[in-house]
Amino acid sequence: MGHSHGHSHGHSHAPVNYGRAFGFGIILNTLFIIVEAIYGVIGDSLALLADAGHNLSDVLGLVIAWIAVWLGKKAPTKNRTYGLKKSSILAALFNAIFLLVAIGAIAWEAVQRFFVPSPTGGKTLIIVALIGILINGVTAVLFMSGRKHDLNIRGAFLHMAADTLVSLGVVVAGIVMVYTGWEWLDPTVSLLIALVILIGTWGLLRDSINLSLDAVPEGIDMDKLQRYFEGLPAVVNAHDLHVWPMSTTEAALTVHLIRTEIEDNDSLIQKVTKELHDQFGIEHPTIQIEKGTFDCFMSAEDKI
Repeated sequence: MGHSHGHSHGHSHAPVNYGRAFGFGIILNTLFIIVEAIYGVIGDSLALLADAGHNLSDVLGLVIAWIAVWLGKKAPTKNRTYGLKKSSILAALFNAIFLLVAIGAIAWEAVQRFFVPSPTGGKTLIIVALIGILINGVTAVLFMSGRKHDLNIRGAFLHMAADTLVSLGVVVAGIVMVYTGWEWLDPTVSLLIALVILIGTWGLLRDSINLSLDAVPEGIDMDKLQRYFEGLPAVVNAHDLHVWPMSTTEAALTVHLIRTEIEDNDSLIQKVTKELHDQFGIEHPTIQIEKGTFDCFMSAEDKI
């Protein structure tokens, strides 16, 4: 019937190796947790001990994101023909949910402090929070370059950026409270920080859910793709066009093309494979060529 399939296996859009960034961030934050726990016990500070527990959850988030990157490099098997690439999508979704839980915990603690104010811990708390700004800020910077191109890396970045904001809020509120005695400032700043984190996390949650449901990856214009295929030489119709994420950095595509000429399919597939990679960032296209001598039942599925 004149059917052909083209496959591309380029990986120029594969995730950058963030192994060192994950390792460095996990070690730094683990050391910080130990420092917080020690000073929390010495200073009898419930706030420091609670923040140590919160930072422990962030380290877990980094570990999960790192494991997902590692799993994504596993070779395909007979049962998992795409390998474990989608682990990065699941990790991003998990981290988004984790951040929402953290936001809820911060907000709940803040509301309680409005009714039952608790001591901030004075200078010790401020000093430890300053250390937190440095450690979390440095870790966030390590993931900053990849946050726009890899949803999994964005999750790791948001974890560290959120902690940096929390520590900054503690420092600002602590200094002002030392001089003014405004106990209401601490929970107020906490609620504002929770709101900021929520705004940043919402996009991560939305995108990770969309990718989990095989939605078209952000940045790929389906109308533009349709026009591209219909503008190819001797192509009179393009249907059954589907694009879905293989991971947080790679996308796959299938399409049926009806052509009036089918002698040069190999050269057309080679051209299309390269242009899909260069213009749309699609790594794994499968192209089926049809003569148009029969009604392809798949074309009916395009009608909504």
